Amino acid sequence: MVKLLTAQELAEVLSLSVDTVWRYTRQKKIPVVELGQKQYRYKKEAVLAALAADDLTVKEKPPVYSKQGNYTYEDYLQFPEEPGYRFEVIEGILVKEPSPSIHHQRVSRELGRQLMDFIDDFDPEGELFFAPLDVTLTGKNVLQPDILFVSAARKEIMREERIDGPCDLVVEIMSPSSRRKDRLRKMEIYRKAEIPHYWLVDPEENTLEAFKLKDECYTLVFVGGPGDEFSHPEFPELDLNLDKVFYRPRFK
Repeated sequence: MVKLLTAQELAEVLSLSVDTVWRYTRQKKIPVVELGQKQYRYKKEAVLAALAADDLTVKEKPPVYSKQGNYTYEDYLQFPEEPGYRFEVIEGILVKEPSPSIHHQRVSRELGRQLMDFIDDFDPEGELFFAPLDVTLTGKNVLQPDILFVSAARKEIMREERIDGPCDLVVEIMSPSSRRKDRLRKMEIYRKAEIPHYWLVDPEENTLEAFKLKDECYTLVFVGGPGDEFSHPEFPELDLNLDKVFYRPRFK
């Protein structure tokens, strides 16, 4: 039985970059086996034959990421998935980051669970969503917030494959690689999009910062962590247990 290779395995076999393998795939210069949406595999011998026929084997070009500043949502849709990474487009720039850590996922899961319990009473027709889910705010901004809330009043922004427009609440759970992006670049994008509520969660520092849009600027209305009582002027009934949100079990 012929072994099917991932893009990473094929790149290693051919001594090419993964970006080049993806570029040849998009340009249909090498044969590909599609296992599902954006799930590609390759047959080594078939790829070698195609490369030899077109004299492409060692013609490396700058990575696809060199198109900085020009990416659109349509470009984003054509980009193959890469296991272990997730992508966003921020002001036309393609951003590639490692998948979240286990602790990041635990924080997201617990905070999401508590928010869902609250939303069931606060806005029964509203919906809470979790990454990965695309949020398109402009043609050159495709983001994947860790948690987002769409109220019943804004459900018209929901599409079958994405959220197309400003939701009510966005929560970003920061990692060492995303800290500056989440606090500066994404905050500015969300502010311009007039998203009413933006929360920043720091699993390393055990803090949650809740910002509220007021007079076109984000104002900090709460900051705290384990041992603190959560309070928010627009969600007076929301009683977050931050001890549970930031609980970190010890690994053996």
